Amino acid sequence: MNRRAPIVIAAVLLAAVAGCSAPTAPGGAAGASGDPATMVLADGYEPESLHPLLGYGVEGASKIFDGLVAHDANRQLQPALAAALPEQAPDGMSYTVALREGVTFHDGSAFDAQDVVATYTALLDPAYASTVRSDYRTLAGVEALDPQTVRFRLTQPDSAFAHRLTLGIVPAEAVATPAPLAESAFGTQPVGTGPYRLAEWRRGTSMRLEANAQYWGGAPAVRTLDLVFAVDDNTRAQRLRAGEFDGTVLPPALAETFADSEYAVHHHPSADYRTITLPSGHPVTGDPAVRLALNHAVDRQGMIDAFFAGHGAPASTPIPEVLSEYAEPSAQFAFDRAEAERILDAAGWVRGPDGTRARDGVPARFTLMYPANDTIRRDFAQAFTSDARAVGVDVALEGLGWEAIEPRMGADAVVLGGGSPFDPDLVSYPLLHSSYGGDGFNNPAFYANPAVDAGLDAARRATDQAARVAAVKEWQRAYAAAPGFVFLAFLDHSYLVRERWDGYQQVVDPHTHGTTWGPWWNVEDWTPRS
Repeated sequence: MNRRAPIVIAAVLLAAVAGCSAPTAPGGAAGASGDPATMVLADGYEPESLHPLLGYGVEGASKIFDGLVAHDANRQLQPALAAALPEQAPDGMSYTVALREGVTFHDGSAFDAQDVVATYTALLDPAYASTVRSDYRTLAGVEALDPQTVRFRLTQPDSAFAHRLTLGIVPAEAVATPAPLAESAFGTQPVGTGPYRLAEWRRGTSMRLEANAQYWGGAPAVRTLDLVFAVDDNTRAQRLRAGEFDGTVLPPALAETFADSEYAVHHHPSADYRTITLPSGHPVTGDPAVRLALNHAVDRQGMIDAFFAGHGAPASTPIPEVLSEYAEPSAQFAFDRAEAERILDAAGWVRGPDGTRARDGVPARFTLMYPANDTIRRDFAQAFTSDARAVGVDVALEGLGWEAIEPRMGADAVVLGGGSPFDPDLVSYPLLHSSYGGDGFNNPAFYANPAVDAGLDAARRATDQAARVAAVKEWQRAYAAAPGFVFLAFLDHSYLVRERWDGYQQVVDPHTHGTTWGPWWNVEDWTPRS
């Protein structure tokens, strides 16, 4: 095929997860088919909706939809529905995009500029209640210059805007009526331009995708993708050993137990961080001294070694190692329990008879939530709690469902995940900028730091790369002086793949994982081994 840009597989991590203990593949098949034209993959996550404007595949993580651009194996932008990369105006206030000709949607209708305009217009219109609208704050509007050309107008220069054009394009007819998208049937009956179309979705159990024979990048050789939803890690591992799946994702230590099996073990570096939020309004987690002390109190490398067989990297900010040119070396927190004790002592947090500190009658105590069915976040929560208690801060753990966690994120701490390897602005800005305070998973704990805001704004507006790098490093220094989270680690993602196909290319994964990125990011280009 002539297409090498990724638009990854159908299942994607969203706020809520679902599954069952022993699901089977669509049509009742309980195992890998043996047919190299069919691939059976197990995932621990099931999407709530397949609508791009409700967050599905917003990073290009979809086999059903294409964006205007996509990222290749080297994290570089490549044209997808665009005929060429977007052209930025000299003043940075607009992007012009020429569109690929001859593209059709799964229903046979032609793709053109009106579909792009309709998709992004619906994104911006509050009547549609798009859940990703806040990620496009700098977008003023989009217009069709002709049937094959669109122009995006911005409210200000936005150095990362082109990376946001991975959003899946929907037919104009799908968003013709202004109404909340959560009520639209399109979320379960999607029509896109991608290499696969949805053939069947058995809620809580499985999903079947079938190859789009008319795909503009060429018909995939893997004609059927059966996705089986199985939340529990050990259950997936057991069923994999029984030969039911061609691949899955597992925690690193569990994945290593397959080293001598018929499956190849792939450990992918990622930008996928785990962090502890520290609500600003809480009398303990809102105290700058407690925040700083906790950042020194945690043994990040010890957590990685103990829980993930060393597969990961310590994190102090949301800037991953892969974005090394932007990383500020001085904005790293060393594990120094004595320094944490010193900071707390100086701030007046005094140990009591039970070892827990207090100040002015307020005990150094707070609640930390984590999703109960996520073993990785549970392990991080327990390790963090142990390290915090070692310096006199008492943490009460609560394993809950997301429906219970989300309403409390402004008041109680939570183990949060996120991260992007493509550009520092994509995650850092909404996570740390005060204007996003309380916007769902964007800055849920209302972190506010004027110096960080200023650096984030300067980096976003910069049209000169050197100035942009300097601004990113500046806000990291400001953040390290007054942190609002305790970043713990960037996780490696570990996968098992039956060695039956050629085409695997390693990538650096974003936060979205399981059977989204990982080995199958370019599965439409895989071919059976002879």
